[in-house]
Amino acid sequence: MPRTGTGPGGARAMRSRAAGAGAASADSAGTRPATAGSGEPFGSFADAVLAVVADIPSGYVATYGDVAAILGTRGARAVGRVMALSGGTVPWWRVIRAGGHPPSGHGAEARAHYEREGTPLIAVESQDGYRVDLAACRWRG
Repeated sequence: MPRTGTGPGGARAMRSRAAGAGAASADSAGTRPATAGSGEPFGSFADAVLAVVADIPSGYVATYGDVAAILGTRGARAVGRVMALSGGTVPWWRVIRAGGHPPSGHGAEARAHYEREGTPLIAVESQDGYRVDLAACRWRG
């Protein structure tokens, strides 16, 4: 059953903080800016993106647009940018392109994760040779 991110540090809490995207937030002691995993300050939007991605359950996926919609924005490309810069800190393979294809350039590595998690795949003629069956495993938060 998919998690909803209702805990204090879950995606729902981060979504409410995303309204102030662009402004750097501070840690609990108020001494340093929030980071998005790479040590660089990104502000609350990146933190919210990473929190949503962290909440996607094993065996499920969301598109870049789905993650943006959960956060109340149409910024799928902004989600992609956050994932490109700091997605290694979360299960990055669970965020895919709208057509069900894995992140560009990571098809082989992503496939190993999908097979381990039991994510349904469909064989197609493409660079990667497969796509994720979005109808069967799309997570909408």
